[in-house]
Amino acid sequence: MNIIVKPLISEKMSRLTEAAANPIQTRIQRHKGINVAPAQNRYGFIVDKRANKIQIKNAVEEFYNVKVVDVNTMNYSGKLKSRYTKAGFLTGRTNAYKKAIVTLAAGDSIDFYANI
Repeated sequence: MNIIVKPLISEKMSRLTEAAANPIQTRIQRHKGINVAPAQNRYGFIVDKRANKIQIKNAVEEFYNVKVVDVNTMNYSGKLKSRYTKAGFLTGRTNAYKKAIVTLAAGDSIDFYANI
């Protein structure tokens, strides 16, 4: 069973990983002396629906050669979608998938774009 289907590259996940690499304070935070939240060093993956957290942790550690501290998973069931077209009323389901957010140890990072 192939545990990791693909890395999750979206705007939200990019913001999380960039914030971990370079925490930026706004002008108001600097003026008021508010500290930026500590970097989370989190990465997202689409994984097999049958995989558990231990299997996901082992797969990421083996494939990317990093130390995984925590794994959060979320299941997404296929939603029923319908729309009206010229041909009539069409209904269908979206794909069901499982998403894993992996927190790495301090100092570790994953570069998804290294092979390009």
